[in-house]
Amino acid sequence: QLQLVESGGGLVQPGGSLRLSCAASGFTLDYYAIGWFRQAPGKEREGVSCISRAGGSTNYADSVKGRFTISRDNAKNTVYLQMNSLKPEDTAVYYCARARGSCRWSIYSYDYWGQGTQVTVSS
Repeated sequence: QLQLVESGGGLVQPGGSLRLSCAASGFTLDYYAIGWFRQAPGKEREGVSCISRAGGSTNYADSVKGRFTISRDNAKNTVYLQMNSLKPEDTAVYYCARARGSCRWSIYSYDYWGQGTQVTVSS
């Protein structure tokens, strides 16, 4: 059964760090680009970052550039999102998703989604 499972969310103070993981099962991760999205209450889901199949290309939303780093370990079938210098506006449910093709910001470019992990940045 094809699955994406996010983990690593939690409550962190402003300026703190978290590392999210996206574990894939039921398919070979190597063949797919993977994206991270987030959705805050009352807002639309937005793209945060995306990594190409081999990891040679990465993309970031302007709001997280220089603070977040996406990486992947295909041997472990896992994609990571290292989040540093977190701000209250980063508070959201974070989702990973499998891209239909190359990295895109549209949610319709992704065919499978995880259940999400909550990230709360607050003092």
